[in-house]
Amino acid sequence: MIDLRSDTVTKPVPEMREAIKQAEVGDDVYGEDPTVNELQRKAAEKFGKEASLFVPSGSMGNQVSINVSTQPGQEVILDSECHIYNHEMGAMSSISGVLPRSIETEKNYLPIDKVRENIWPGEYYFTKTGLIALENTQNQKGGVIYPEDKKDKLIDLADERDIPVHLDGARIFNASIATNTPVNKLTEGFTSVMFCLSKGLGAPVGSMVVGSHDFIEEARRVRKTFGGGMRQVGVLAAAGLYALENHIERLGEDHENAKILADFLEDLNQIKVNDPETNIIMIELKDDDLSAERLVEELEKKNILTGTIGSQKIRMVTHLGINREDVEKTAEVIKSII
Repeated sequence: MIDLRSDTVTKPVPEMREAIKQAEVGDDVYGEDPTVNELQRKAAEKFGKEASLFVPSGSMGNQVSINVSTQPGQEVILDSECHIYNHEMGAMSSISGVLPRSIETEKNYLPIDKVRENIWPGEYYFTKTGLIALENTQNQKGGVIYPEDKKDKLIDLADERDIPVHLDGARIFNASIATNTPVNKLTEGFTSVMFCLSKGLGAPVGSMVVGSHDFIEEARRVRKTFGGGMRQVGVLAAAGLYALENHIERLGEDHENAKILADFLEDLNQIKVNDPETNIIMIELKDDDLSAERLVEELEKKNILTGTIGSQKIRMVTHLGINREDVEKTAEVIKSII
């Protein structure tokens, strides 16, 4: 089976399983798990932040960060297509009591003028802006990378207005490898950053939140409130450590495979294929006679798993479980169906 539904479907490699087996553990709620502590130290160091926190999932990492930076009744300015807005079940409202103020973006960034227009104007009868949230890379836009200059301008604006900024950096290492830019540079200026260990990095479970000592200390309390405190979790942290030490540079292979797959398909008149910047391929179907759902079904019959994005678009994601032969076969099958 060729599974292109997501980079979350990766399975631990044998060396990662051995690291899990050998992990030294303790009670992390007491801060006594040495493997978790080392993972948190390494993550903070890599991002140039003071501290970090291991959380069960990326969604929890985002929601913990939102809760720490906001007060009930405030607004969070974000991209109308971002993960926090579309795929976290309205958690910011149900858990933290804050409202999303979504903005339609340009190709790959929040227009600074639109952000400025949507920031709380100062009158008491308007909703106060509590946070601005960005995403890099951007999932629903096909893994595009948030431009560094646009990010810097937005953070400058947020600093002027004393507004914290959070980054959903689930795939920030993909952006780092694609641009040859260290993650500490890509995330400079953010109040908080979440990144996933369980996507392209190939760990089975977990994400990290990085920030200042004070931010992470409060995030630890909020994580416990959300039910995210775990005990002898070094067995999972060991996988994350292995991923950070061994699976970052290889992300370039995923990008190359995504590009190869897109290139194989670009001449088909019936579809429009994005030019992948990282590891996500989007295929938009031009012919209404073939829906995304039907294409996904036909591919599954050929032992290829993909996913739909709306009625006329499918998404494919390359990862460490996909090789050159897999993408070539996928292209051949898509051509035969279309």
